[in-house]
This record gives sequence, structure tokens and C-alpha cells, in this order.
Amino acid sequence: MGLGGISVWQLLIILLIVIVLFGTKRLSTIGKDLGGAVKGFRKAVDDGEKEQAAQQISAHPESGDDQKSGESRQAEGTDKTEQD
Repeated sequence: MGLGGISVWQLLIILLIVIVLFGTKRLSTIGKDLGGAVKGFRKAVDDGEKEQAAQQISAHPESGDDQKSGESRQAEGTDKTEQD
């Protein structure tokens, strides 16, 4: 039993039909194009994640004093949101 109920022999027959229909040259070209597309997609995702992380860091700089004072105000009940 192979993938999802497809045996190895069935996969080989499908592969043989694809090779006969498209030929080895076209399949290698399709493989190169598909590989380049996947590589470009991964690069774009990585660049997007880096850009998003940079934006989050610049939007919310980590300063312990500001966070601490906000936390202590909330604990004391003197936060602006609770006064309104």
C-alpha cells in the first residue's frame, strides 16, 4: 500500500504516462521553473517576516521603565482607564 491507497505500481504507471505525454525536456524545464518559484516564494515569506518583526520592534520599543510604571499603576488602581 502506498500513499492514500495508491500502490507503487500505480505511481510508476502514472509517471510513465506523464513522461510520454510531456517528454523529459519539458519535465526538466517545468521542474526548474517550479523550483525557482518555490525558492522565490520562500524568500518573499522570509523577507515579509523580517519586515514585520522590524515594524513591531520600532512600533513598540522595549523599555522596562515604561512597562513597569504602567504595571504598577494598574496594580494600584490609578490607571487612566479605571478613573474614567
